[in-house]
Amino acid sequence: MIGRRLLALAVISSALAGGCDTRSLAYGDPNSVIAVMSPTLWEQASDTIYSELERTVLTVRDEKTFTVTYQEPYADHWQDLRRFQQMLLVGTSSDRWIQEAIDRARESVDGPGTYQVHDVWSRGQTVTLVILSAPDAVNELAAALPDIYDKLNAQYVRYAVERMYMTGADSALADTLFTEAGFSVQVPLVYRWHRDDSTYVFRNDNPDPSELIREITVSWKSPAPARLSADDILAWRAQVVAEHYSEPQDTVLDGMAVTDTTFGGHPAVQIQAQWRNPPTRGWPAAGPFITRAITCDTQDRTYLVDAWLYAPGKEKYEYMIQLQTILDTFRCG
Repeated sequence: MIGRRLLALAVISSALAGGCDTRSLAYGDPNSVIAVMSPTLWEQASDTIYSELERTVLTVRDEKTFTVTYQEPYADHWQDLRRFQQMLLVGTSSDRWIQEAIDRARESVDGPGTYQVHDVWSRGQTVTLVILSAPDAVNELAAALPDIYDKLNAQYVRYAVERMYMTGADSALADTLFTEAGFSVQVPLVYRWHRDDSTYVFRNDNPDPSELIREITVSWKSPAPARLSADDILAWRAQVVAEHYSEPQDTVLDGMAVTDTTFGGHPAVQIQAQWRNPPTRGWPAAGPFITRAITCDTQDRTYLVDAWLYAPGKEKYEYMIQLQTILDTFRCG
C-alpha cells in the first residue's frame, strides 16, 4: 500500500514537473527511503534493511520512523522514484547506478564505504551511498545499517524541529515567563497561551482543532513535595486535565514508560503514555502524552510539564519530536 502511494505521488509530481530540469525540487516524504540495489542483493538483505531502517516508536501504536520502498535500478518508475528526497543506493563502484550518482554528486567519494551526497537527481535530495567491495558483500551492508539509521534519524529530527520553528521561536514570551513566573519554555510564535493562577497552557491547534492539537501545560506545587511516584504524578496530571483542559482525558496504562532522569540539572520523572477520552463523550479521541515532574530546589517547587497530541489519522512521530523538543527547553530557578 505504501509503495503504491509513493508511486502515485511520483507519477503525479512528474506530470506536474513535465519539461523541467532533471534537478528540479525533490519530492516524497523525508522519512520515506527509496532503496536501490540489484534484485539479488535485495533478496538477500531486505529483511535486515527493513529491521534496521523501519524501527518503530510507540505513539498510540507502533509507528515506523522510516518507510523503505525497493526500486530496481533502471526498471519501471526509476525516472520518477530516483527524484525522491531520501535514497539509499547500494552496490559496487562499478555498478552503473552507483557510478551515475558519484558523477552527479558534488561531494568526493573514494572507495568502498558509506557516504552521503546531495542534489544528485533533484534539489533537496539526500542520497546515502553504500559502496561494497563485492556484489554479494551482504555483511558489509548489514554492518553499515545501524549508523545509517542513526544519521537519517538525526537528520529527520533536525527537519522536524526546524519545521516547527519555521515561524520563529517566541523568545520574548520565554523571557517574560522567566521574569514573572520563574520558569520558561520556548514555544513557536504560532502558539497561543493563557494563564490560570499557577497553571500556564500553550496551544497550537492550527489548521483546525478537529485535525491537529499540540498543547503544553506547566503547573507547579510549592513547597516541593517529597519524591513523587508515577501514580502521584498521574493523579496530579488528572487534576490539571480536569481543571484546565478543554476535553477530559483518561490515561491508558498499557505501554506506559516511566523514567527517572534529569532536565536542566534538576531531578525529574518522565512518563510517556497514551490518553483517550471517556466512553461517555460519545466519540472516540486519543493520542500520546509526555509528562515530566521536575523539582527545582532553588525555588522549592516541583513542576508538572505536560505535552499532549491529538492528530487523528496522521503519523505522529514528527509531532512527538516537536513536543519533546519544547519540553527540553523548559528552564526554572
